[in-house]
Amino acid sequence: MRKALLPLAMLGAVGTAQAQTAVTVYGVVDSNVEFATNIKNASGGSDSRFALNGGGLSGSRWGFRGTEDLGGGLSGLFVLESGIGVDTGTLQQGGRLFGRQAYVGLKSAKYGQITFGRQYTSLDEALANFSPAYYANTYEPVIAVVGPAFREDNTVKYMGTFGAITVGAHWSFGTGANFGTVGGAAIGGAGEAPGQFRRDSGYGAQVSYFGEALSATIAYDQVNPGVVSGAAFLGTGTVRKAAAALGYAIGPAKIEAGYRWGRSTGPQQTLVRDDIYWAGVAYQVTSALGLTLDYFYQDFHSSTLPALRPPGNPWQLMFIADYNFSKRTDVYLTTAYAKNAGLALDTASIGFSNGYPLAPTKTNMLGVALGIRHKF
Repeated sequence: MRKALLPLAMLGAVGTAQAQTAVTVYGVVDSNVEFATNIKNASGGSDSRFALNGGGLSGSRWGFRGTEDLGGGLSGLFVLESGIGVDTGTLQQGGRLFGRQAYVGLKSAKYGQITFGRQYTSLDEALANFSPAYYANTYEPVIAVVGPAFREDNTVKYMGTFGAITVGAHWSFGTGANFGTVGGAAIGGAGEAPGQFRRDSGYGAQVSYFGEALSATIAYDQVNPGVVSGAAFLGTGTVRKAAAALGYAIGPAKIEAGYRWGRSTGPQQTLVRDDIYWAGVAYQVTSALGLTLDYFYQDFHSSTLPALRPPGNPWQLMFIADYNFSKRTDVYLTTAYAKNAGLALDTASIGFSNGYPLAPTKTNMLGVALGIRHKF
């Protein structure tokens, strides 16, 4: 990472103290060549696909982080982070300039920090430390576990660390998350509507423990997407998720396992009721070579809409070999096999497509990707 004191005009700041704000410019550029089988094609059939992807172990990004010491253990801070598609050079997250994160806040050395803007949910932040592949951009089923609204607009968030304990909570006045169309009705996408305080709101909390060997977390998340049919507002749905996870470090290895409960409801119907279990191990073979193996299983209980039901309970096995040439540059091989779902447990039930829609006549998908990543 590269640190610099940006000129006053670049920061748009006024005053001597602001002119001395320390700003970090940082980023990740990650791309891979991939082969995947049994993907649904434009005509509804099945095809294999060769592709160049922008993002493999990490989503490519660039951004700014800034802090200013205000005295007495208090500091101001901001983050602006932009997601980019390396394969096409385009903005990600729906074309937002700073779609990954965009927030400003205050941090106390004693009491924690409070921030305002587009931010990660408490559930997503908690489970990031208990995902075997640490949310690898290719194949890790992040959307299936935490939901498509893992970043939320218009969010107030608190985080505090007290010894080995970290606590956090957030509230979104309008998540900005669009869950697509279900049964002819549009789910989500609005927010902060006059007279409709609950519409597209979201909230959650987490408590995590990080010891020398043992780590653990519990977290809860809820989104209340508006449901619209034509011009008629039908009310709000409720998407609830709760999770618990454990990690244990043994020398160069770390074992992790977790459970996520989920229930999504619309007006007068249960859209999805499921549980997801996972377990995995990361092993640092040498200072340069790391190996990761993980397994995810989705227990799909019920849905009132047949279109959301996968052909059976989805599961996925994933393997990563990552070799570091230096602290900044590494190459990797990642492969995954999914059953009853597309890769990354891509099904209609998650309310979002990861880009791996399983062909209707198939019940499995295999993917292999070889890539390179550079951090700055």
